[in-house]
Amino acid sequence: MEELRISPADPRGSPAKEQQAAGVGILLQIMMLVLSFVLGHVLRRHRFYYLPEASASLLIGLIVGGLANVSNTETSIRAWFNFHEEFFFLFLLPPIIFQSGFSLQPKPFFSNFGAIVTFAIFGTFVASVVTGILVYLAGATYLIYRLPFVECLMFGALISATDPVTVLSIFQELGTDVNLYALVFGESVLNDAMAISLYRTMSLVRSQSSGQNFFMVVVRFLETFVGSMSAGVGVGFTSALLFKYAGLDIDNLQNLECCLFVLFPYFSYMLAEGLGLSGIVSILFTGIVMKHYTFSNLSDNSQKFVSAFFHLISSLAETFVFIYMGFDIAMEQHGWSHIGFIFFSILFIGIARAANVFSCAYLVNLVRPAHRKIPTNHQKALWYSGLRGAMAFALALQSVHDLPEGHGQTIFTATTAIVVLTVLLIGGSTGTMLEALEVVGDGHDGPVGESFEANNGYRAPTYEGESSSGNPFKMKLKEFRKSTASFTAFDKNYLTPFFTTQNGDEDESDELFGDSRRGGYH
Repeated sequence: MEELRISPADPRGSPAKEQQAAGVGILLQIMMLVLSFVLGHVLRRHRFYYLPEASASLLIGLIVGGLANVSNTETSIRAWFNFHEEFFFLFLLPPIIFQSGFSLQPKPFFSNFGAIVTFAIFGTFVASVVTGILVYLAGATYLIYRLPFVECLMFGALISATDPVTVLSIFQELGTDVNLYALVFGESVLNDAMAISLYRTMSLVRSQSSGQNFFMVVVRFLETFVGSMSAGVGVGFTSALLFKYAGLDIDNLQNLECCLFVLFPYFSYMLAEGLGLSGIVSILFTGIVMKHYTFSNLSDNSQKFVSAFFHLISSLAETFVFIYMGFDIAMEQHGWSHIGFIFFSILFIGIARAANVFSCAYLVNLVRPAHRKIPTNHQKALWYSGLRGAMAFALALQSVHDLPEGHGQTIFTATTAIVVLTVLLIGGSTGTMLEALEVVGDGHDGPVGESFEANNGYRAPTYEGESSSGNPFKMKLKEFRKSTASFTAFDKNYLTPFFTTQNGDEDESDELFGDSRRGGYH
């Protein structure tokens, strides 16, 4: 009995030891976050765009992870830095996506909505299939490690998820055009949902060992997208009505008001995930609707608080994702024997990205009027901005569990190399690329800016001066643009009065749907 009393006193996995390891692990994470924010501020202050904040955070994670590996840090401490897909999808991603929708200016986004959906759905499908076929053909000709065709398509799906956090932050700093910003941002958010849907579908096909119609993959995604968007918009409108009629905008209820406002986005995300839909799409549209309708129903102090709060937690989550990813990359075991697979994968995703961007831009330009076509320099910027990030990394880590040992490890190692190279190289050269393509703010002060505003502005169409030359296709486009303008009027006359308290809403509506021409969404 005495032995039984003494033995738990200091075992290896005692609660006290675990708590100490947790404290050390969290301390290291906080130190890296502080270092990332300070370094990011210094780099931004000195306008040093060759090492953006996301790249700096990734490097800090890689360096600290490498030092922890060399110094044989205790396993109990290292366990706190393992990249868990569930933690990423359920806790880190929602605030980032919500803030993106909440800070979004609706007019450029919805003016380009058709193009964004084309790039996100059709383009991502094209990129996934092209990458999968090229990887399979290279394996069949013994150029690289051979994978089954379905697994090649799974790799194509996960690696097609773009994550241009670095690019967009530089877009904002340099003041690039809202047209280009909206396309890059919208595609990156929606193609995450497409990539997840494709990956899960291919995984299901592989596990069932049955051939399925690829058309059904697209149909299933469209069902998921529409369902997710409906859930997000529904939650947003519900929150607007609650805050309009609950009478929470008085001094002693501001704490309750803020708490409820913060909970609604997570409710939207978890509702969609619980229904088997896309939480990413749902919380994005919840953010857009809540900013336009619910936000104006809050008291002034609550408005200031929630704006600052979501900006704060999204910045923390974004920085932590890159640190978290860098540390895990340094700590994981990688199969570096398949260097050829990594090299050819980088080449293939460049080709697939080009097939995605230029084919979709061609289709979009076919149906757009002359003054709304996507210019060639914007297409090149879109192609260049397709770096890979946390979404591809999380899905690749999942593939280690889903696929046989050698196959999953090869895909994970290739994805890791692609993420590091694209974040560091593309992120670091984005400023130079934007200046070379003449799409930065400074380049629009002269004749380039004037021609841009003439060709790609967002002024309301003047239908009286348009030629109605009897071309039925042009007439259809004209009617569609009229319907878009009429939706703005419908929103102003019916939706806004119904869902808001009308306290200065008209000013806010003008600000939200105004004719902004520069990037700077935050």
